Amino acid sequence: MANPLFDRLFAPHQNRQSPFLHLADGTTVTHDAFLRTSARFANTLTALGLAPGDRVAVQVAKSPEALAVYAACVRAGVVFLPLNTAYTPAEVSYFVENSGARLLLCDGGARDALQPVADAAGAILHSLDADGGGSFAQLAADQGDSHKPVAREADDLAAFLYTSGTTGRSKGAMLTQQNLLSNAEVLVDYWRFTDRDVLLHALPIFHTHGLFVATNVILASGGSMIFLPKFDLDEMLRLMPRATAMMGVPTFYTRLLDDARFTGDLARHMRLFVSGSAPLLAETHERFEQRTGHRILERYGMTETNMNTSNPYEGERRAGTVGFALPGTEVIVTDPATGNPLPQGEIGQIEVRGPNVFKGYWQMPEKTAEELRENGFFITGDLGQFDEKGYLSIVGRNKDLIISGGYNIYPKEIELILDEQPGVLESAVIGVPHPDFGESVVGVLVAEPGATPDTDAIAGALGGELARFKQPRRLVVVDELPRNTMGKVQKNLLRDRFADSFAPAN
Repeated sequence: MANPLFDRLFAPHQNRQSPFLHLADGTTVTHDAFLRTSARFANTLTALGLAPGDRVAVQVAKSPEALAVYAACVRAGVVFLPLNTAYTPAEVSYFVENSGARLLLCDGGARDALQPVADAAGAILHSLDADGGGSFAQLAADQGDSHKPVAREADDLAAFLYTSGTTGRSKGAMLTQQNLLSNAEVLVDYWRFTDRDVLLHALPIFHTHGLFVATNVILASGGSMIFLPKFDLDEMLRLMPRATAMMGVPTFYTRLLDDARFTGDLARHMRLFVSGSAPLLAETHERFEQRTGHRILERYGMTETNMNTSNPYEGERRAGTVGFALPGTEVIVTDPATGNPLPQGEIGQIEVRGPNVFKGYWQMPEKTAEELRENGFFITGDLGQFDEKGYLSIVGRNKDLIISGGYNIYPKEIELILDEQPGVLESAVIGVPHPDFGESVVGVLVAEPGATPDTDAIAGALGGELARFKQPRRLVVVDELPRNTMGKVQKNLLRDRFADSFAPAN
């Protein structure tokens, strides 16, 4: 009886005494020790009464044991539901109730606050602490360290990942064994990972980037990870000489570049730097290449699909683009009104089809039908265009499109110009209500350290590069842009903050 995800990602490492996780304190966890922990945890899930298809909600600190819960869920056929550690009890309540989770794992310190949440949802509550302790670990200590994986089909659910929910309630994306496995195997081949790779891992593991991209790729290739609890600049610099590859969000790279200790020598032995989860500024690309000789590989994925496209491992890695469709995945740009494919160079909505595309939204058939076409294409909500060489660029989210006086305005076009202006570190362009035009453009700027952008001069410079209807009618300077955990700018918060920019005076 097969369990495709376990058979391919985990089973090959049984009895391997090679390091799987290198921890910050210098200790290591072998492949075999990790799998034995996951077996004890799988036996514990079964002892608690969980059956294949049941959900486990997990809001715990990053640790080897937290990762072993994922492996245990795969073994036991249980659906793994990782939750952002920053979520409040009220937010966790929604996820537990909506998913129907039978078990909620939390940090010991949050147990009192989350007990009412578990009780209300009829879920069992146990703790798993950052040091590997907690009531769940205590139960597992009495379990055997062997476990026969439960038989699962490729189309069976392996995980739920909830979307960020910036436009209404979060949606639970249902990911199958095939979704996760196919993507991991494609990325191993495309990015040339082998059992000799050591990945510097400082990403959270409640998100697809750190869990289903970074971790699954290392499992599928047989490599190992330097497993850090979080991004710590000093630790990244100390441990990078032991790594061959790194995956990060743009903030990781800007923070490295802002430290003089990050030199070309420090990165010389590295094979690959990958960035995702948010757009990487062209300036960051250039500075990184100048400093290290490495060109960061940028790719494009999302909660519902894992990875869709990637810049090539060999060949030109184009700044400002996310490369080509991954093998086995189709990516098209369509007219939002008709759904018809658009010619190269035109901006439209990005749609994706392939074995990586999720099964649908949990208990939301209407939303599933809205975004997942009958022909298998998923409407991502992102806007993009293909250039003359077939590279895909993301120009924004469909909901971020600004319609001013009947004209479509794409924020990315304006942001690229604003980012080049003197004294500007980065920018975000939003549309807010306007009494005459319906919406008008506001440019939100972050200054370079020690600089004071001249907004009047910037406005004048835009006059020579943009049509009048695209030019921001207001430019404001802020200390920083609001971002989510993975570094994406939260434009919905900026729209709320500057909603009254053009409101008539009382």
